[in-house]
Amino acid sequence: MDGNAPDFAAASRAALADPQLRGNFRRAMDGLMTKRAAQFADAAEWSGVRALAASVRLRALSKLPELLERLEENCTRNGITVHWASTTEEANGIALDILHRVDARLVVKGKSMVTEEMHLNAVLEKNGIEVLESDLGEYIVQLDGTMPSHIIMPAIHLNTKQIAHLFKRKIKDAESREDAAYLTDLARRVLRAKFQAADVGMSGVNAAVAETGTLCLIENEGNGRMCTTVPPVHIAFMGLEKVVEKLEDVPPVISLLPRSATGQPITTYVNMISGPRKDGEKDGPREVHLIILDNGRSGIYADPELRDTLRCIRCGACMNHCPVYTKVGGHAYEAPYPGPIGKILVPQIEGLDKRGAMPHACTMCNACVEICPVKIPIVEIMGRLRVEAVKPGGTVKDGGAKASRAEAMVWSGWAAMNASPTAYRIATTAMSRLGNAAPSSLPLLKEWTNVRAKPRFAGRTLHDLARAKGVPDV
Repeated sequence: MDGNAPDFAAASRAALADPQLRGNFRRAMDGLMTKRAAQFADAAEWSGVRALAASVRLRALSKLPELLERLEENCTRNGITVHWASTTEEANGIALDILHRVDARLVVKGKSMVTEEMHLNAVLEKNGIEVLESDLGEYIVQLDGTMPSHIIMPAIHLNTKQIAHLFKRKIKDAESREDAAYLTDLARRVLRAKFQAADVGMSGVNAAVAETGTLCLIENEGNGRMCTTVPPVHIAFMGLEKVVEKLEDVPPVISLLPRSATGQPITTYVNMISGPRKDGEKDGPREVHLIILDNGRSGIYADPELRDTLRCIRCGACMNHCPVYTKVGGHAYEAPYPGPIGKILVPQIEGLDKRGAMPHACTMCNACVEICPVKIPIVEIMGRLRVEAVKPGGTVKDGGAKASRAEAMVWSGWAAMNASPTAYRIATTAMSRLGNAAPSSLPLLKEWTNVRAKPRFAGRTLHDLARAKGVPDV
């Protein structure tokens, strides 16, 4: 067992004991679910565009190695320097090399989940480089010294009052005003000065078009456009799965992502980046770099069942509808990707020894599957990871790390009991007599009761009830 493994159970208990946190999430999630439902009121339209987006992602994954090579070729032709990173450490090293070469002292960043995965901010600060998040939500959690609690709305766990108090403590001359417009304007004034002074801008990538070598970035605040055009150097980060084949594949994703994420009909800004500033152009960076991160994704891609994990377009809809996430929030996961998509992606990237608890933080209710805009079979993959966690020799990193001889004996006994009508009748009769004391009195059941609620046995079995009604044994 990894001694540094996050304790999801303890973090969840703490979250459940925080009425402010639960209230903040409940209001936010209810609003997001209502807005999303209004955007997809036409079931036929939802079904059609969803099928189209899913086919775009499936087609891209079916040709992934070829599309990545084509993307590199066309990006290079456009003047974008492409870098490949097998691990987060390698990606951080590439970014630092670029920053040191241009003698960067200040970096402004747009939203990027890959850089959260890399823990890039901490690496830059350790190397004496100031880094400022320019997305409003990311800026708030950076001031608060915490990690994002949602992949689309990083500060969704905080209400206006809490943000006002945070700004008062952290921003010079800030007034203590619980006014969203004032707080937004205050952050804008701080960030605007940093955009002008930044040596390097960083961003994520929503889709990279292999056909044209174009990096697509969608956002609502305009900060993404500032990060990618004002500083003289732009570094974009993407997981290798974000490639799509053609430019015409982008509109279905753009159509679904904002409606699924925030209930907006369309995103405010769509940025299409196809190279650095050319001679005679008045704005744009002099250099554009694209860092493509693997970090376990090629291993996920190699498994036909687990490959569907890589369809994700990072809309966050699965989180907004998850009964577990909406109760405990994102920080309980202590991971860059919380919620249902995090429960299947993070264990595959970081390993089941460290993240084996995440696939169990699920009711298997299928809500995430029903609203996923690209039809990821999240619950099926969750089940697969639960098996991999206790079965050595699988394809997932640290497979078998949660194997327990005691639990294996319990399941062997369960299988034997259910294979024989006589054994089943004897066992269920004994359990009905022992009642709720059985789990705590039998050592072999300790593994089960440590992580699962203790069942309360009925006074009589179904066989007993059937016999009482005169139903003959089969």
